[in-house]
Amino acid sequence: MVSDQENPLGPPPWLNAPPVDPYPYEETHDLRQGADLNPALLGLLPFVGLWRGRGQGGFPADDDYDFGQEVRISHDGRPFLRFESRSWLLDAESKPAGEWIVESGFWRPVLHDGRATDEMEAVMINPDGVAEIYVGKTIGTTRLEIEADAIAYTPNGQHLTGSQRLFGIVDGALLYAHEVSIDKSELKPHMSARLLRVGG
Repeated sequence: MVSDQENPLGPPPWLNAPPVDPYPYEETHDLRQGADLNPALLGLLPFVGLWRGRGQGGFPADDDYDFGQEVRISHDGRPFLRFESRSWLLDAESKPAGEWIVESGFWRPVLHDGRATDEMEAVMINPDGVAEIYVGKTIGTTRLEIEADAIAYTPNGQHLTGSQRLFGIVDGALLYAHEVSIDKSELKPHMSARLLRVGG
């Protein structure tokens, strides 16, 4: 334990403060509840929701594979969206065959004089030791294209060196295609899926 003599600043001001209540701000993927959508996000409104479906993966795996996926795109009233994804492998009978890739990140429109432009910035991280910074743009309100501007990985992380992602709303479903490069490879198809809205 640190004494007052060892800590010349004295005890921290929060030491004997009362406890705080639970986090008071609601984050939601349902536009009918929670905070109002920030006006800067109107161009991304169709993406907000809880999505679930299936897709196919490939590179850098040796063989193609099928997967199930759930994506939650939510907001808390501020000018950014939170992106959360979890996926699982599927066997030949479409039954779960193991946990797969999880990701978390944020999308935000670039503001000019307080108003949203069609330029976008995003950050994505995963537990494989990779952090990606994206730049791109929205095309209308149903298409988003982003390309990695910078990628960092931990010493033992996956050596991701390039990435681009295309998202679109087609007939009410969320479709995406994700290409990556590893080390010095060219960009190759990594994952793509069609996800149906199940919430929001």
